[in-house]
Amino acid sequence: MKIIFVGAGPGDPELLTVRARKALRKCRICIFAGSLVSPAVMKIVPKEAELHDSAHMALEEIMDVCRRARDRGIDAVRLHSGDPSLYGAIREQMSGLDRLGIPYEVIPGVSAFQAAAAALKAELTAPEVSQTVILTRTSGRTRVPPPQELKELARSQSTLCIYLLGDKIDEVARALVPFYGDACPAAVVYHASWPDQSVVEGALSEIAGKAGRAGIGRTSVIIVGQALSRGAPASKLYDAAFSHGFRKGRKG
Repeated sequence: MKIIFVGAGPGDPELLTVRARKALRKCRICIFAGSLVSPAVMKIVPKEAELHDSAHMALEEIMDVCRRARDRGIDAVRLHSGDPSLYGAIREQMSGLDRLGIPYEVIPGVSAFQAAAAALKAELTAPEVSQTVILTRTSGRTRVPPPQELKELARSQSTLCIYLLGDKIDEVARALVPFYGDACPAAVVYHASWPDQSVVEGALSEIAGKAGRAGIGRTSVIIVGQALSRGAPASKLYDAAFSHGFRKGRKG
């Protein structure tokens, strides 16, 4: 018996890993992350499975479900949106399972920032522009350490992917404009890969207004950075004058 932490991906069930789909199809007990997991993914879980919506559960209640699954000798799936390692609060759950002596494993999933980049048909890195991608949030009920506030991260001018801030786009834009400039490319992707996916693109100075007029919801990813520009420098990877280790010795 074990607990299987499964990444549900961004929403589209076709973006589940093969391993995640297998785990869901065999599932008899599923603790899932409420409205964050798309209904399309939940349809893969057998109808007879025992379901528990973690949106209405305290940690102790989640552990109680796991304890009862152990006592019955039944594997249980702990289904998280996106990838469990990002904002999944799995650390405290795994610590609780350790105390109970219950084994567990983790199946990774596609994260919302990756689905958002796919929706934008964008590359988040660009030579000479940004070789770093930062995944972050702003302070809410969970405080962000001062060195990791947006104005500090923005100093690097990396590509920023900011989670769950559809209701704070104006605040984000105001914090970033001094570092990225008014014209910096920005985008907001709501429900990336869901049927009701919505994408708004524009200059950083105007993105909040555009998103507001589009009625963008809270469960959005904001992406900001010069790497989004189609005018970013081309990679040397496919430059005929550029050689590297992967090409040495190639025959054909």
